[in-house]
Order: sequence, then structure tokens, then C-alpha cells
Amino acid sequence: MSQHYYSRHPGAPSRERSFTTEVKDRSFSFVVDDGVFSKGGLDFGSRFLIETFTEPDISGPLLDMGCGYGPIGITLAAFTGRRVVMTDVNERAVALARQNVTRNDANGVEAVSGDGFSGVTNEERFSAIVTNPPIRAGKATVHAIYSEALDYLLPGGALWVVIRKKQGAPTTKQKLQQLYRKVIEVKKEKGYVIYKAEV
Repeated sequence: MSQHYYSRHPGAPSRERSFTTEVKDRSFSFVVDDGVFSKGGLDFGSRFLIETFTEPDISGPLLDMGCGYGPIGITLAAFTGRRVVMTDVNERAVALARQNVTRNDANGVEAVSGDGFSGVTNEERFSAIVTNPPIRAGKATVHAIYSEALDYLLPGGALWVVIRKKQGAPTTKQKLQQLYRKVIEVKKEKGYVIYKAEV
């Protein structure tokens, strides 16, 4: 069995543990496990995205695409007060995300299982979609997220992406510019770039 974090059923034996972290002067507690992304704690890219994200001017829920154990969606729900849908192909990650919703009293946050956008209701539209994309799943998978996000964004909405320069930031920027009306390089830090792609 595959042990990749982007597999539906990771083969790594389960070894759950928890950690507490401060994000923007607020404490959050998460359960993590082997076979999920960043099992050792909150990774820099996700923290960078959480701390850089700004609320959309339009109303509407947020979508955390490729949520893992849920740190981005749960923290953004706490900071914005918006409803958040989190989705991941990895069923172990989704189970952890649901635990972490409860653990952090994250009302209005839902974790669903699905490949790409398949777990999201077809009629649902979002003011913003955030992703720390699964780079190791391959360029085709990552670029499919960028293109399919267009169908799930409200008018005036945006896709937020955090990516390392050496893992394809220039290619990501080029792809986003092909798809979206406007692409902004919001911030760069420690080899990571955050792009905001507006519809």
C-alpha cells in the first residue's frame, strides 16, 4: 500500500499524537498521524498562508483544498468567523480534520473526503479557496486544482496558493495567469511565495 499523504488510504501504521501551536497570538491544538502531510506540526507554508490571507470583500464561505489534518481551515474560521469547508483525498487526514474541528470548537467548519473538488457540493460557491497544494502528487494534479477552482468561486472571489519557489512557483504563476483575470504575488518569505488569483 502507498504511504503518500495524497493517497486515499495511506499504508503507514497509525500513530496519533497531538501538538499545540500559537497562530496570530491564538492557541490551537491538533491531532496528527503518520500518513498525513506535515505530521510533525504546523509547516511553514501553511502558517505563512494563514498569516498572510486577507478576508474577501464579498460574503461567502471559504474552501480549504487539500486540508490535511485541518490547520488552515480551522484557523481561518476562527479569525474570519466564516463557514469553512475543508476537503482532502486522504481519508485518514479527513478523519483527523474532523477530530480537530471538535478539539478547537470550530463551529461552522465541515471536513469532507474527495479527490479534488469531488467531495464539494456542485451548487456550492466560495468567496475564497485556499490551498497548500499537494506538490508530490504531480503537476497535472496541482494544475487541475487551479483550473477546477474557477467553477467553485463566486464572482469577485479568489484562489490563494502557497508554494515553494523550488517546487514550481514560476510554473504555478504562469498557469494561474492563463486561467485568472488577475494574479497578485502577495508575499515572499524563506523560499515560499503566496499568489492570489482573482476571477
